[in-house]
Amino acid sequence: MDHLARREHSLVELRRKLKRRFDDEELIESELQRLKDDNLQSDERYADSFIRQRSARGYGPRRVRHEMREKGLSGAEVSNAFERVEIDWYALAEEVMSKKFGETPAADIKEKARRIRFMQYRGFNGEHYQDPS
Repeated sequence: MDHLARREHSLVELRRKLKRRFDDEELIESELQRLKDDNLQSDERYADSFIRQRSARGYGPRRVRHEMREKGLSGAEVSNAFERVEIDWYALAEEVMSKKFGETPAADIKEKARRIRFMQYRGFNGEHYQDPS
């Protein structure tokens, strides 16, 4: 309950944290099930929250999807969350690009490549943004 009071956690994440503190796997599983039954823990809520949080920090859909899978969410849970949460990834990519590099076009091919690498690292596809060159 302590962990959930601070922020949403995935079921897998909670299980990992509890296993570090407690040895009784049966107790851990029964408590996790109770939290889920009481709707105190929800992977659906966690997924929605995670997408909004990471996109607010300027990360694109590819990176957010990857991080969600690392947190223990299934492919179906990730896909459903992306369908529920409406984010304009194109506008976000333009905002991130503008914030990092301003409105000036890339001076040369080396600079353009650097910008592309940055946007790819952030999790955006080439179709999400255009360099103003």
